[in-house]
Amino acid sequence: MPARAQPPGTPGPPPSPEIEGFLEMLAAERGAAANTLEAYRRDLEAFAAFLGKRKARLETAGAEDIRAFLSRLARAGMAPRTAARRLSALRQFYRFLVTEGRRGDDPSSGIDSPRQGRPLPRILSEAEVGALLAAAQAGQGPEALRCAALVELLYATGLRVSELAGLRLAAAQRDQRLLIVRGKGDKERMVPLSPAARASLSAYLAVRGHFLPRAARPAKRAKSGAAAPVAAKAASPWLFPSRAAAGHITRHRIAQLLKELALQAGIDAAKVSPHVLRHAFASHLLDHGADLRSLQKMLGHADISTTQIYTHVLSERLKSLVQDHHPLARPRRG
Repeated sequence: MPARAQPPGTPGPPPSPEIEGFLEMLAAERGAAANTLEAYRRDLEAFAAFLGKRKARLETAGAEDIRAFLSRLARAGMAPRTAARRLSALRQFYRFLVTEGRRGDDPSSGIDSPRQGRPLPRILSEAEVGALLAAAQAGQGPEALRCAALVELLYATGLRVSELAGLRLAAAQRDQRLLIVRGKGDKERMVPLSPAARASLSAYLAVRGHFLPRAARPAKRAKSGAAAPVAAKAASPWLFPSRAAAGHITRHRIAQLLKELALQAGIDAAKVSPHVLRHAFASHLLDHGADLRSLQKMLGHADISTTQIYTHVLSERLKSLVQDHHPLARPRRG
């Protein structure tokens, strides 16, 4: 993995060869995605910057340095879950150094993770998702058709927003009943598409050319049938192309579109995000009798324990249902 260049005129320490070596290993041996690598880089560079103020170095840091770093994060108000993620990055980094023979001990081995409760996923009710989908379908024109396809696909498949943004055109052309998704660890999985999602996708594909960068748009035909003077270059391979640097719609833009749609639907925009729709997909399927193993495969979870969090959401709902509606749950008069 090439070292990240410093922006012109920006002071800062040179890239750490230890960090670069660690990231290269993650990319080559574990197939880590670019977003994952960038998150590891940020966590390790934050620790390196902290060590710099203590006149210490990343490759020779001790357990006391890591404990001081975690204490600093806690004082700054960082959520225990985020601090635990940073500690996890440090653990993997120092195990890598030990495996590579660059140091003889792992300073993170005896350090406990910050205590954290496991929060239940935020979800939308089926009525709220229905309102969101209705607002998406009410619009007209290419922008509205694209927005409708994005929302339908998110809710019908439970894709991660990075997976949706990076879908290739071929993934939707092989068999419209299924979507071929390349997820974490570069693993492929097949996700079934609902009739509503297929219809929205077909409507969007008819106007997809509107979003192609100018150089990649199909050549216009003159009235005589001959090609127009400006020839088109190769078409975009992305299902949702754009003029962004990556060549496809960005995660940030999808999130923006959802916020705008939430306002149109009369839903608090703070409640709506791509990941909330992924949670809604999972919890609503469980509500209607889906089994955990099937849900695990569709979500692309490597471990079923990750999927089991949605059973807690269902349990909380059932508990509320009993408390609110069961006759024996009501206080009795003496």
